[in-house]
Amino acid sequence: MKKSSIIALMLVLIVVLAACGKNNNESTGGKSSDGEKGTIGIAMPTKSSERWVNDGANMVKEFKNLGYGTDLQYGEDVIENQVSQIENMITKGVKLLVIASIDGEALTDVLQKAADAKIPVIAYDRLIKKSEHVSYYATFDNFKVGVLQASYLEEKLGLKEGKGPFNIELFAGSPDDNNAYFFFDGAMSVLQPYIDSGKLVVKSGQTKFDQVATLRWDGGVAQSRMDNLLSANYSSANVDAVLSPYDGITIGILSSLKGVGYGSSDKPLPITSGQDAELASVKSIIAGEQTSTVFKDTRELAKVAVNMAVAVLSNKTPEINDEKTYDNGVKIVPSYLLVPISVDKSNYKEVLVDSGYFTEDQLK
Repeated sequence: MKKSSIIALMLVLIVVLAACGKNNNESTGGKSSDGEKGTIGIAMPTKSSERWVNDGANMVKEFKNLGYGTDLQYGEDVIENQVSQIENMITKGVKLLVIASIDGEALTDVLQKAADAKIPVIAYDRLIKKSEHVSYYATFDNFKVGVLQASYLEEKLGLKEGKGPFNIELFAGSPDDNNAYFFFDGAMSVLQPYIDSGKLVVKSGQTKFDQVATLRWDGGVAQSRMDNLLSANYSSANVDAVLSPYDGITIGILSSLKGVGYGSSDKPLPITSGQDAELASVKSIIAGEQTSTVFKDTRELAKVAVNMAVAVLSNKTPEINDEKTYDNGVKIVPSYLLVPISVDKSNYKEVLVDSGYFTEDQLK
């Protein structure tokens, strides 16, 4: 083979390998930037949920403004991906890790590696369990999220005024996410008395967390479960309300309901809850399908996490407002809890548009 041909072949191989490397990085949502003060590792669960994309982007922006580079990675809900990504961040020598875990109990070993490398860790919105190597936790008042969801159902059904009975079905979040239990417990603190009195009837009989949990917060899993609930329990009755902990789950539930005729004048959609004020769900609320959601301003959460990180790196104590709620099985993790807000058709403009979270054009 001629020397010129060999050189040309080598150049082609280099281009192909570079492209493969780029594609592999893009497939896991990798995005890195340099900063004069060092690099912060940010591990997020998945890009399939709009809110996590916003969380990551907001933190990158805040850290950049303070002179820090970032290594932002998305595990796409695969535990092994996230562990590997965090290990790579440790190897690269990041200054600090901000982690929204896929499985709150799966990071014990990799957090030990972070501790050995003297890299502090901040848990972001999902509590990391079974590890002493979690410095702080930035989140929302997760019990209140559930209270807001259930209180909305309570108000719209008129339960406080003694109306009922109404048929309701219950959905919870992923059992590997500590927040899911707080959401469910908060909601049931409102709903359980009505279930006990018979004002709310769960025709499926499924009222325990392990019966109603939705692995990985998957809307498709929720849709399939709702299909089964409807076929088994509602051939001659209608569902009046559905407790849903997350907008993506609500979308699956509504798809199931519409598939059997709900949404017509003689068979209205039930009152539904949600969480995260994702764009598609806010549009659904405006259209009169999903009823409500709980807004958690990820811009503010990002600021809290970044301020925590900067304080830790400066050997200062960050601002916290809770030192008793979040026991990860090894320690009470000092936390900062932000306040969630219930949103429906009556106040979405005030809460979401006026604050700049969405524009009017985005919601058209």
